[in-house]
Amino acid sequence: MAKTEHPVKAVGWATRDPSGVLSPFKFSRRATGEHDIQFKVLYCGICHSDLHFCKNEWGFSQYPMVPGHEIVGVATEVGSKVEKVKVGDKVGVGCLVGSCRGCDMCSQDLENYCPKQILTYSAIDTDGTLTQGGYSNIMVADEHFVVRWPENLPMDIGAPLLCAGITTYSPLRYFGLDKPGVHVGIVGLGGLGHVGVKFAKAFGAKVTVISTSEGKRQEAIGKLGADGFLNSRDPEQLQAAAGTMDGIIDTVSAVHPIVPLINLLKPHGKIVMVGVPEKPLEFGTFPLIAGRKTMSGSAIGGLKETQEMIDFAAKHNVLPDVEIVPVDYVNTAMERLLKADVKYRFVIDIGNTLKSD
Repeated sequence: MAKTEHPVKAVGWATRDPSGVLSPFKFSRRATGEHDIQFKVLYCGICHSDLHFCKNEWGFSQYPMVPGHEIVGVATEVGSKVEKVKVGDKVGVGCLVGSCRGCDMCSQDLENYCPKQILTYSAIDTDGTLTQGGYSNIMVADEHFVVRWPENLPMDIGAPLLCAGITTYSPLRYFGLDKPGVHVGIVGLGGLGHVGVKFAKAFGAKVTVISTSEGKRQEAIGKLGADGFLNSRDPEQLQAAAGTMDGIIDTVSAVHPIVPLINLLKPHGKIVMVGVPEKPLEFGTFPLIAGRKTMSGSAIGGLKETQEMIDFAAKHNVLPDVEIVPVDYVNTAMERLLKADVKYRFVIDIGNTLKSD
């Protein structure tokens, strides 16, 4: 059984079981160690993975659980050896609060692939306690896992960048889809997809949104600035676009056909999975072999790249489209998220709506 007691009193909203229903919860945070930053949480994004975790849909949730890994706030206390920030600075914490810091992955600034990574919530911390996330008033994290928040980046609108942002930025960069003139397909126009469109456009790429919803065509092109739109339920549209894309970022978390997407790729093209469907996807190998195409995956990013992404977003004004909600709306927000009834990300106004008594 994980230990639970720490000296710093905290409050948040937690789920106690796979029903996923959240309610007020009193818990505790560790005292600020010499490398730690304690901060007052002001905003926290609601990520689709929060929903999966709350309901134990991936099978490794631990309760009680305070979700939230798109956390921004202001530093209130810093340890004696902290160099990155001072009290009063704006900071953020994303999906990770720990890793081994010594393996091959960690030495390459890829803590997100460390076998001993510690997730921001629903994981066992180094002291045996359960990590708890950002639907709470206070956060404490090692400075290595804290991002410096740029002054000109709004904290409320920008919060989802800490997961949705890095999840799309990292594969665009790693797979060379971050260059002017490259043709990138973005599958799914939700929380991840709409940010992927914005980053790809900021890199100068040609962007085509691929969606099952014809109603999103105007939104994709008119509002988000995509260059094209494909209805993935229309075989004629797919056929006309076959062999035209250098790479595809697939953000969809539901089971969906993959072969029609692979057919959109040029020879040597890449399809990169960042969404996590609950069931295995089916695809044939022939579409990959015919054109030496690649099917890959990508998970968030390391801390160095996350800082780079946040700084890039601030410089190029890449901001998610968000709906700000009070903390007591969180269960309704989860229900709406399940129905994809949000454009495109919920952000909880923790600072103004979470009562600390």
